[in-house]
Amino acid sequence: MILSAEGLVKTFPGVRALDGATLRLAAGSVHALLGENGAGKSTLIKILTGVYRPDGGRVLMGGAEVHLAGPLDAQKAGIGVVHQERNLIPEFSVAENIVLHHLPRRFGLVDRPRMKAEARRCLDLLDLDLDPDMPVAGLSVAQAQLVEIAKALSVDSKVLLLDEPTASLTGDEADRLYGIVGKLRDNGHAVVLVSHKLEEVFAVADTVTVLRDGHTVADAEPLAGYTQDQVVDLMVGRAYASVRLPERRVDPETPAALRLREVSTARGHRDVSLSVRPGEILGLYGLVGAGRSELAKALLGLDRITSGTVEVHGRPVRIRDVGEALRRHRIGYVTENRKEEGLFLDQPITRNIGVTVWRSLARAGLVTERAERRVVEEYADRLGIKASSPRQLAGQLSGGNQQKVSLAKWLAARCEILIVDEPTVGIDVRTKAAFHELIAELAGEGLALLLISSDLPEIVTLADRIAVMNDLAVRGELLNDHDYGRMSQAIIRLIHGDAR
Repeated sequence: MILSAEGLVKTFPGVRALDGATLRLAAGSVHALLGENGAGKSTLIKILTGVYRPDGGRVLMGGAEVHLAGPLDAQKAGIGVVHQERNLIPEFSVAENIVLHHLPRRFGLVDRPRMKAEARRCLDLLDLDLDPDMPVAGLSVAQAQLVEIAKALSVDSKVLLLDEPTASLTGDEADRLYGIVGKLRDNGHAVVLVSHKLEEVFAVADTVTVLRDGHTVADAEPLAGYTQDQVVDLMVGRAYASVRLPERRVDPETPAALRLREVSTARGHRDVSLSVRPGEILGLYGLVGAGRSELAKALLGLDRITSGTVEVHGRPVRIRDVGEALRRHRIGYVTENRKEEGLFLDQPITRNIGVTVWRSLARAGLVTERAERRVVEEYADRLGIKASSPRQLAGQLSGGNQQKVSLAKWLAARCEILIVDEPTVGIDVRTKAAFHELIAELAGEGLALLLISSDLPEIVTLADRIAVMNDLAVRGELLNDHDYGRMSQAIIRLIHGDAR
C-alpha cells in the first residue's frame, strides 16, 4: 500500500469525529471515500494533509510511519489535496499559483523562466493548454480546478485527494476531469475521490472505503462488488427508500406571491417572466451559467434590474437589498454559497440563526442570549441540526448541518417567499432526502418557494412547475407530472431550443 491510515481517532468538544477509522490506498488506483455528512471524511482528509493531529492511530507512507505536523509535512510526504473551495490566489498567474510553495530562485530572486517551465510541465501532464502567465482570475471554474491539480502534482504528490471535484462543473467538464483522473491512475498515482455523486463514483473508482459515524464500515473493497443501493445502505446504516412526498394541489387561480413581468437586468437577463403562488414550488432549472442565481440576486437588490416589473402579492416593488426584502416583503434567500454568503463561520449557531430576528427579540435595544437561544432551539430541533451545543461554531459543522443552519435563519424570520439556491450540493443521500421532505413540508404550510437546482432528479421530485433557463433567458415552462423520463427529455429539448 502506498498509504495506510490505521485506527485513527479524533475528538472535538462533545463529538468523536473519528473512532478507529482506517484507509488503505494502492498505487495506480482511484479510491472512493464515501459517507454521509458528519461521517468523518473531512476530518480524515485534514489528518492526512496535516491540518489536524490525530488523538490516536497512525499514518504510513510506503510502510513507514509519518508524522504530519502541518500541510508542508504532508506535501513533503507526497500527499496533495484539491479542496471543494478553490485555494488559488486570483491576482497571481497560473504559474505563480502552481509553484507557490516552492518558488525556484536564482541569486535570491524568483527564477521566472524556471517557474514557467515547471508550470508548463505540470500543465502538460494534464493536457491543459493554458498560458502560464495568465491571471487565475480569468479562468473558468473547470480550468481553476485543473490548475489546483497541477499545483498538487508540482510537489510530486504520489497521493492526490479530490474533495467533491465536480460540484461546480458541467457534465462535459466533469467528463474531462475524470479522463485526467484516469491518466493519473495509469501513471501510478493513488487518487482519492470524495463525492456524493454515486453515478460518477461508480464510473471512475476502483475501490471504496465507507465511513459511518467515524467508523470504517467498508475497508478498501473492490467497488465492482457493490451496487449503488448497497453502498447507500452502508453509508446510512439502513435500507434507503426513495422519498415519497405527499401530493399538493395549488389552485391555478390563486394570486401569485411573487411575479416577474418581462424583467431585464444589468447582468444581461432579458424579458424574464415567471410567477410562484403560495403553497407552490417553482423549479428554476438550467445548465451552469444559465443565469439562475444571478436572477435571484437581482430580485434581492444585489444586482440592477433595468426594465420590467417585480410584484409581491400583486403590488409592484423595488427591492434595494436583502434586509429590505426580508423586513418589508418577507422574502428569504438560502444561498448556494453557504460558506461565504450564507453563514458567519466564526460565530456560533445561535448567532447565525438569530441574526434575522434580532429586531423582534430586542428589548430596550438588547437581545438576550435566552431569547435568542429559545428561537434557535426550536428550529435546530425541527431541522435536526447535529451539534455539540447551540454555541458550537458554524464552521465546525458538517456541510449538511451548515445548510440546515442557513435555512433555519430564514424560517425563524417567518418568510412568506423563499428562494432556495442549490439546497443539496455536497450533501449526502439521507440529508438530501430530509431536505426534500422539509421543502415539500414548507410548501404545504403555504410558503411560495423558488427552487434553483442543477440536480434534475431533485427538480422533477419537488417542483410543481419548472421554468427552464439558458443564456440568461427563460426558454419555456413545464407543468411537472413527476415522470422523470418524460420531464427530463422535455427540459433538455427546451435548453437546446427545441420546443417540440
